[in-house]
Amino acid sequence: MEYKTTGLTHLINSTKYSLQGLRSAFKNEAAFRHEVLLGIFLVPLAFILASNKIELILMIGAYLIVLIAELLNSAVECAIDRIGTERHELSGRAKDQGSAAVFVALVNLAMVWAAVLFF
Repeated sequence: MEYKTTGLTHLINSTKYSLQGLRSAFKNEAAFRHEVLLGIFLVPLAFILASNKIELILMIGAYLIVLIAELLNSAVECAIDRIGTERHELSGRAKDQGSAAVFVALVNLAMVWAAVLFF
């Protein structure tokens, strides 16, 4: 039987694995590095441009959704690449749909920022 951690030990281990994932994405995924660079500008800009806390949360939240989508897309790509390097229709669809999720998140980011700043 496998020993399962709980409580504080589980929280510490989960945090460690999450930070490893962020480091791995930053090291191995150029798109993730570009999106982090985008955030270096957007997050402080959100604090300057937002008129209230709700706008600030929407602007930063929309940016964080882009990072989440990119991390999930990268995870799908890694899993597909681990399975095999030969071309397969389902593998291609999985990778394309992961990429589409990032695109939709970026469109959402642009729409939220436009709505907050111009409407």
